[in-house]
Amino acid sequence: MTAASLAPAVSLARDLLRLPSVTPEVGATFDFVAAVLTRAGFAVERPVFAEPGTVPVENLFARIGTGAPHIAFSGHLDVVPPGDVGAWHHDPFSGAIEDGLLYGRGAVDMKGGVAAFLAAALAFLERQGADFRGSLSFLLSGDEEGPAVNGTRKLLDWCVARGERFDAAVVGEPTCVESLGDVVKIGRRGSLSGTVTVTGRQGHVAYPERAANPLATAAAVATALTGAPIDAGTAHFAASNLELVSIDTGNPSWNVIPAAARLRFNIRYNDLWSRGSLSAEIARRVAAVPTAAGVSAAVAFETGYGDVFLTQPGPLVAAMSAAIAETTGRPPALTTGGGTSDARFIKDLCPVIDFGLVGTTMHQVDEHVPVAELEALAAIYGRFLDRYFGA
Repeated sequence: MTAASLAPAVSLARDLLRLPSVTPEVGATFDFVAAVLTRAGFAVERPVFAEPGTVPVENLFARIGTGAPHIAFSGHLDVVPPGDVGAWHHDPFSGAIEDGLLYGRGAVDMKGGVAAFLAAALAFLERQGADFRGSLSFLLSGDEEGPAVNGTRKLLDWCVARGERFDAAVVGEPTCVESLGDVVKIGRRGSLSGTVTVTGRQGHVAYPERAANPLATAAAVATALTGAPIDAGTAHFAASNLELVSIDTGNPSWNVIPAAARLRFNIRYNDLWSRGSLSAEIARRVAAVPTAAGVSAAVAFETGYGDVFLTQPGPLVAAMSAAIAETTGRPPALTTGGGTSDARFIKDLCPVIDFGLVGTTMHQVDEHVPVAELEALAAIYGRFLDRYFGA
């Protein structure tokens, strides 16, 4: 299949897949995208962010237009490692096309989404011209698959410091479950992680009176955390769920009472809670557990992650829903399930939604996307731009 015979979204995706960009090494992909956008009239900048203990990460901001409304497309061009290259049927950085499928690391997550929006934006500018009413920009990170500390969050801070203002944003992460257009994510649950440390006194198993075993209290803490539901859910969100992910003493011996036990947990929570109120509820549950003599329990929460948010129905949601219905013949479900995305950073600046490809093969060996799905996604994004800008 020649490049001339490929649809623009497919050609762009194949070119991106041929440029290895295992996080955070994204320079070549940014060179490519910058060239494409510069030719189309975008002003392109590539700020690099770093902080102690992390590697510097390049990001990309491109904008065309000066007026409102200003809509941003957010995504990332870094990818996870391919794993065992020998297990792939095609080189993970070859951009091979076989039987209507485009293969490569990042085909779904998320070079395919970036390519579809690039194709849609270029076609929109050809239809409307560079003087369309409003502004269109790209926020592309090189740190989404990595620690996520030198990427979108810092890029947004950089934009705000320069006076950029956004009216709406679309994150192009793979969101669909079974078929393209079945799901638009209009919000995300919050994520809160923590560790309960139950401290006792180490001793010999044969002399328990000389020790204080923390494990009975740790078991009671586990019951306190998981025994009662956190809530019953809300109109747009499922019930919050707390999952224990580790209970550990670090004790390799059979005849030693451990000095401490640690319980690690993660909570995905809905809009009944904020990070602060949920932390207080978990601390209350831990404090209510009776402790044996010489045993104490304390909880500490991890920093980072994102708070819960919901994008209410409005022009953004309506335009994307209509564009999907026009392209696929059916309206999407509006959901808030799944994990987090960079929308957790954008939601403080403007309404934001997540919509992209079907996520079946992301991060897998032989990651791939149907070329027809890429073309359809570009068509949806194009109709969305027309509707949002009132073209």
